[in-house]
Amino acid sequence: MTQPAAATPTGTVTVRVPAKVNVQLSVGGLRPDGFHGLANVFLAVGLYDSVSATRAEEPRLTVSGPDAALVPQDRTNLAARAAELLAERHGLAPDVHLHIAKDIPVAGGMAGGSADAAGALLACDRLWGLNTPREELLALCAELGSDVPFSFAGGAALGEGRGEVLTPLEVGGAFHWVFAVADGGLSTPDVYRECDRLRADDDVPEPVASEALLAALRAGDAQALAGALRNDLQPAALSLRPSLAETLNTGLAAGALAALVSGSGPTCAFLAADADSAARTAHTLTASGTCRAARATTSPAPGATVV
Repeated sequence: MTQPAAATPTGTVTVRVPAKVNVQLSVGGLRPDGFHGLANVFLAVGLYDSVSATRAEEPRLTVSGPDAALVPQDRTNLAARAAELLAERHGLAPDVHLHIAKDIPVAGGMAGGSADAAGALLACDRLWGLNTPREELLALCAELGSDVPFSFAGGAALGEGRGEVLTPLEVGGAFHWVFAVADGGLSTPDVYRECDRLRADDDVPEPVASEALLAALRAGDAQALAGALRNDLQPAALSLRPSLAETLNTGLAAGALAALVSGSGPTCAFLAADADSAARTAHTLTASGTCRAARATTSPAPGATVV
């Protein structure tokens, strides 16, 4: 039987969590466990959700912000599952009101749901006064989903296994990005299935991190990074949503150094040379009608942070 959290802090704890872009997403073949082996180079970027935890008499979840209506507000939400998992691990009742203020695109390939789960874990841990060790929190993140550990850690990292085994990476400077948000989302499982279909007759190699890409990150060299970007899921995302090709071409024509689908899409990411170029690219994309909105920001960004 779970017990209510006693002698814990009152009030509200708010945690800010970043979106991510995959500057390399190399996808191996389908494993016996149903996952794919990955070499996944993550960069956290300066688009954030905020997750607030307040003590309550029963579990409750609310959402505000763009596309809030598209976010489940019940136990299927990954943030709610994170609170339940943490409470179960410590023998507590998961009586908390979680409020998610959304700014990361929903179902956009930028790990917004994973970010919310990471934020909920840290917010509830602080609210309930648990002081769970960081490595244990990261292990709980991995139980929740492949992208959740990176959403917690932030910065830059190589994700191996199914993406949850993280190695922090050195980044030598800020990179400027524009993210073009599409209407509607893409299902990550659908994109992986389409990737498998498109590669059914191929000999899929074991995924490994690109040394050229890692060197570009260390040097803070945007031109070199532009030449090394890779997303093995991009052909599948374009197959399911052909209109994304026009978005990618529009951003490149506006002066972006490189363009790719972010993760499983449909958000498209554009690497820019500097802040001015990013602003011009965002303006052109917004005016083009090829996307719903375009946002300029930088990377790397910190992971889950109490604010």
